[in-house]
Amino acid sequence: MKVIVDNKIPYIKDIIEQLADEVIYLPGQDIVAETVKDADALIIRTRTRCDRALLEGSRVKFIGTATIGFDHIDTMYCKKAGIAWTNCPGCNAGAVEQYLHSVLLLLQREKNVSLKNACIGIVGVGHVGERVKRLCESLGMHVMLNDPPRSDCGEKGFNDLQKLAENCEIITFHVPLTRDGLYKTYHLGDRGFFSRLQKRPYIINTSRGEVLDTQAILSALDGNQISGAVIDVWENEPNISLELLHKVFIGTPHIAGYSVEGKMNATRMVIEAYCRFFKKNVGFEMPSLGKSCVGTNENEEILQLQLYDPRNDYDALLANPAAFERLRENYSFRREK
Repeated sequence: MKVIVDNKIPYIKDIIEQLADEVIYLPGQDIVAETVKDADALIIRTRTRCDRALLEGSRVKFIGTATIGFDHIDTMYCKKAGIAWTNCPGCNAGAVEQYLHSVLLLLQREKNVSLKNACIGIVGVGHVGERVKRLCESLGMHVMLNDPPRSDCGEKGFNDLQKLAENCEIITFHVPLTRDGLYKTYHLGDRGFFSRLQKRPYIINTSRGEVLDTQAILSALDGNQISGAVIDVWENEPNISLELLHKVFIGTPHIAGYSVEGKMNATRMVIEAYCRFFKKNVGFEMPSLGKSCVGTNENEEILQLQLYDPRNDYDALLANPAAFERLRENYSFRREK
């Protein structure tokens, strides 16, 4: 049993080496056809594109991505080739909730957004969107939800995107990236979307960069169609738009989900899927977490920003945008609590 593992996946080494005969660790971009041809399994992140070019002629039977998103896996090709694949839905929902919480507090503190009087639109109400919904309700915000797949299944409580465009002071995106089909999300935030906005909202994107059209959001910022933007995910990563980077309220290097707890969840989920597929003993233990080094504070806002302040990540990215990938790969995972 030979397994190739992305060398930036934490907490995996001791466990996977008990479950496989040979384990090769590589940077995601170095997992190429030549290296996978005699591998039985791949455990990857978003930087490895799993398609015909990578997999054809290999003996790979299983792909596990330690991420929520799976748009880097050609699922149709895998189905035809008989290759099983799995992702980790909801693994970092708590981390993204934490990111949103800090962002909302900073909008209130620095941009005078009254959260208790604000209407927020959540586009995509899956594992992450549900956590963000509960957070926003706890902050006293009015919440509007948009999720066409759930709405089309007969679930109640959802609005079309036009309603969000008319009523929301903040709109946050939590959708998977789909490039075609009935529920296409590629460039969901296009010029048409921004032209329909009524309240000059703040736009937040922690889903996938291609969900927003970069030129469209730049035009929306220049034309005062929106009050500002918080961008964690970018088109053409790691070669991001420097113009957009300098115009956003906060911009971070695709790390909204990068907490200790979120990364540990992803590793556990992908190992469990690997064990189920290869019928291995799943009796492994993840490392125990110690207490957070952040103390207590009666002021909840101060405590939240002590736990995580995204302005620090923005400052690091502004100082060296060319280091986008390095900042992401060498990120010091934060604690959620």
